[in-house]
Parts: sequence; structure tokens; C-alpha cells
Amino acid sequence: MITGEKLTVKLNDNDNVATALKDLDIGDTTQNIRSIHKIPKGHKIALRKISKGEKIIKYDQLIGIASKDIDEGEHVHVDNTDFKSTDHDYEFSTSIKLPNMIEPEKRPTFKGYMRANGKVGTRNYIGILTSVNCSATAAKNIAEHFTKDKLSQYPNVDGVVSFTHGTGCGMADSGDGFDALQRVLLGYIQHPNLAGILLIGLGCEANQIKFLLDAFNLNENPLFKTMTLQDMGGLRKTIKAGIDCIEDMLPQVNLIERTDQSVEHLSVALQCGGSDAWSGITSNPSLGHAADLIVKNGGTAILAETPEIYGAEHMLTRRAITPEVGKKLVNRILWWEDYVERNKGSLNNNPSPGNKAGGLTTILEKSLGAAAKGGTTPLNDVLLYAQQAEKKGFLFMDSPGYDPASVTGQIASGCNVVTFTTGRGSCFGCKPSPSIKIATNTDMFDKMEEDMDVNAGKVITENKTIEDVGQEIFDLIVRVASGEKSKSEIQGLGDLEFVPWQIGATM
Repeated sequence: MITGEKLTVKLNDNDNVATALKDLDIGDTTQNIRSIHKIPKGHKIALRKISKGEKIIKYDQLIGIASKDIDEGEHVHVDNTDFKSTDHDYEFSTSIKLPNMIEPEKRPTFKGYMRANGKVGTRNYIGILTSVNCSATAAKNIAEHFTKDKLSQYPNVDGVVSFTHGTGCGMADSGDGFDALQRVLLGYIQHPNLAGILLIGLGCEANQIKFLLDAFNLNENPLFKTMTLQDMGGLRKTIKAGIDCIEDMLPQVNLIERTDQSVEHLSVALQCGGSDAWSGITSNPSLGHAADLIVKNGGTAILAETPEIYGAEHMLTRRAITPEVGKKLVNRILWWEDYVERNKGSLNNNPSPGNKAGGLTTILEKSLGAAAKGGTTPLNDVLLYAQQAEKKGFLFMDSPGYDPASVTGQIASGCNVVTFTTGRGSCFGCKPSPSIKIATNTDMFDKMEEDMDVNAGKVITENKTIEDVGQEIFDLIVRVASGEKSKSEIQGLGDLEFVPWQIGATM
């Protein structure tokens, strides 16, 4: 907690930089030094001389290397800081902090939709999935037929949503990309927030519906139907048949009602976007505390975005429940290093221009803040992209840092609520899982209050503790899981954010 009228905050006694709490003018005195530059709010000031080649330390962790001599009181940012590639001697399972689990009978409850397979939904949608981009227009037209007026007689149905994407053909029918797309489709077909599913294909695509059904032993039933445009006789006939199919599902789905369910059935996606320097100070550790509360109550919290924990993964390997779990994470890091190299990219393409404007200088600094969303409990498993979670507790799912693609994978893994921290102001929502937006700073929260659900900036402006804000986030998760609409749902977001990660060549 930050108290008083400080101009800057030093996050650890070993740090050689501090973060400006407000815009600093030349000559302002803070931390017993004088600023020799104008330093924007959220940016870093050198607390002593840092010689060229010396480590720049924040959070008691390396965030970069001085590319030139940096004087005491100088602005520390991209023009005097070099990225240093992550090169850790990994430790495995050396810092495991077992949570104090809440007894089942004492756990909070939420109003959820119990499914036949024992999973619990927080929403009650009917979804129209596409196996390939060629069937996207059919899916979109079927969903648009079911207007609010038409659905008004089905009060227990949250909506009919099409999930369209830009792939499914022109791709290898095996390998990382094909497997990832099939895992996404499987995850949505079996997702507890989708009570009914219609899967539509073209008929000749690489991603054949039959391949999916056979691979995962899926069988059609009254609430899971498939069709292709070619078998149905074209677009118009497919749209008509699809509408008829959904109309048959609606009365059945409407019969499903919310009942009291333990929060152990919550699976929460931990996500961030449009980050700034406050992300690692206010919102992300607060969300980490909420994630700990979810885990202590028997639930699941899933962190993702592998490029955005790059440089901080050594902190997660120490929390791995077994060395094998920690090594799974390292293997994903190595995969990413190879992936960006063969595509002539760099993992330090992150942070984005908006991140840098908000005070983040290197991916190492961004990653240390991003990893804070994962709380303090053991890392129980590492999942491939969109792999369904079989274990509970704190998990990590491999994904790109691009938010829509990452969240699509987390939902496919089973997340029935999404939490999303932002400092610059990402306007994001998703279906079928409601998205809760958490602002890192009060200025942005006040400016974009229609889009933000929680103001974690109160850690700075109102002297709230991380635990205070974490509890507020947890309580809101439970209310939203019970049916309270999040700000992104009120704004109508979520229909266009289904973005399966495309891995590999398009041919």
C-alpha cells in the first residue's frame, strides 16, 4: 500500500529505479534525489548512477541492461535500456506455497447451470460453430435471425451466438495448427456455457467435421447437431435448416435454470491487455489475490500468453507442483524461441507502442507484472493451447499474447469467466464467457467507466490494499457467474472475439 504524497514508489529495497506516481518536472525531489528530466507518470527514474552494461532492477528482478551510462535522477526508458534475452538456470519446485484450502461446506456458492457431465455454466447460450471460414456467412445469418424479440419468450436463454473464424482450410491436415483448431472446436462444443451447439462446415475443407467427431468420439444428440453447405444443397437451404435446428433447441435450453453451485466449479481466465506500468503494481497482483481465493475454494485459475511471461517463467517453474510440470513450461518457452526465430521475429517485439507509452520498457518488465496475475499458489499443470483442463488449481496455458486468440484458447480449456486487466483501456468482451475488466489506474477508470468493472487504481489513490481489491474482484466474479452482467456484456461486446490461433503455413 502506498501512503502519503509520494512522487514515486520503489517496489523493492534492491531496486535501482522507482516509478513516478505523477508527472515529474525537472528539479522535483523524490527518494532523496532530484529529477534531471521530465518523467511521465508511470515511467521510471534512476535512483543512482547506473553504468553502461549494468543491470536495471525493478521488483528485485532484472528488467534490462543500461545501454549507456544513466545518471541519478534520469528518465530510464527505451533510449537507454537494452533487452537482455532470458537465460535462467531454472529451479523446479523450490518455492511451493500450498494454499489453505477452504472446507467444501464453507465455500461460497453462485447461481450456475449444472450440465449433464457435471460441469457448471455461468451463461446459457446456444452456439453456432464453423469448421471453416467458408461456412461463416451461414452461421452469421442463422444467429442474426434470433433477435431479442424472438428470444424474449425464452428468458433462460442468454442468446444465439455464431463463432466464425478465418481458417479451417488451406492448412495441413495434421500438425500444430490443425491440432490447435480441433482442440478449440472441441472445447467450445463441450463448454458448460453453451447448452446447445450447431456445427456447420462447407463439406470439402481440410478440417472435416467427421475427423473431429471421430477423433474425440463425439455423437450428435438433440442439443448437438452438424451440417455442411454441400450436403444441405447450398447457402439458403443451410440457413433455413440451421434456423429450424436452433428453434428445436430453444425450448429445451430454456428449461434449464440456475441453481446453487460451489465456486469450485468456476474456471477463471487470467488475462491482460493494453498494459501499463501500473499493471504489475495494482491490478495484476490484485487479480492474483483473487486467483488465490478461487484456488483456495477448489476452483481453477488459468494464466496464459507465453510471450508475456517470457523472462519471468523462472518464477513459475519454482512454483511448479512437480519438476515435470516446470519442465513443460520451459519446453513451451523453447518452442516459442524457435517459433519466432524461424519467422524472423523477436520476443522483444513486445511491449507494444501503447505499453511503452504507459511506462513499460522491455518484455522482461512487462512479464514480471503479467505473471503477478497468477497469484501465489502452486502451478499444477501446463496446457497446450486450448487443451481442456483436467486438473484444478492454478494452471498455465500456452498461447500468443494477442488477447482474442489467447482468450479463445482459455475458453476452450474450460474457463467460464474471464478477468482482464488493462492500463491503457482495452475494450474487450467475449462470448460465451463473461469478461470482467479491471483498470490499473484511476484516471483511466474515470475516463472509461462504461467499460471498466473494477478500479484497481484505488491501491494508489485511496490507499486500498492488494487484498482489498482482490476480494472485490473475487466477489464480482461470483456475482457475474450468477448472472450479473459485466460492463462488456452491457456494451454488447463478444460476438467478434472468437479468434483461434493460426499456427503454421496457409497454403
